[in-house]
Amino acid sequence: MKNHGTILNHFLTDGFDLKSHLTGFLPIDESNLNNFLENAKMELANLHPGDSSYGNSEFYEQIVGDKHLADLAAWHLTSKEYIANTLRLQQTFSRNLVLDFGGGIGTHALANAMSENVKHVFFVDINQTNRDFVKYRASRLGLENKISFHKSIEDTSIEKFDSIICLDVLEHLNDPGEQLEIFHEIMKSESKAIFNWYFYKGEKNEYPFHIDDEKIVKNFFQILQSKFLELFHPILITTRVYEKVKLD
Repeated sequence: MKNHGTILNHFLTDGFDLKSHLTGFLPIDESNLNNFLENAKMELANLHPGDSSYGNSEFYEQIVGDKHLADLAAWHLTSKEYIANTLRLQQTFSRNLVLDFGGGIGTHALANAMSENVKHVFFVDINQTNRDFVKYRASRLGLENKISFHKSIEDTSIEKFDSIICLDVLEHLNDPGEQLEIFHEIMKSESKAIFNWYFYKGEKNEYPFHIDDEKIVKNFFQILQSKFLELFHPILITTRVYEKVKLD
């Protein structure tokens, strides 16, 4: 396994070989890749019907196609310094059996699989294209024995996880508070969870698939503050670390 400094350097150099993985996995050649990535955010936003009653699960599971891969890849390539800090954070807290919930293009799952502190990563994503892409990436990086791929948490057959990673996901769920309840149930007393969220649709509605309903967001924070204790970390990013509050 690589040491933490080597893992970070690999990510900062090329996003864990992300561009070569995209051109190897998608029907797109290298000369068209940059244009594909540059237009990714608005193309994904334009796919969404914009109806607040529309189910985001259906959107991400059936409709996004390779546009979601492109959107995530563009973000990870243009925001490497920020994302590197989230990798530093998980290097501090990730241990043993790790759940990566809504793992996208696999940056955090791959970094965890490279860590000597992690026994196994359970990559969960409802989108089959994402799962296939990260499986392809894991094989290219020689990590296929440390990552398994699942559509749901139930599919992992694991009752309790030592670490949970859930980044840039909660704002996409119809009921993010309910997801916190599930996380609380599957954490051990000493487990650590790494979360972030962005309950905002953007100035120009560039994130129409984000939840911003006041009641839903308020319920999320009520559950978060009653069932999770935030732990201090010194990295200046929006991502937070939690342990579970033991309820009587």
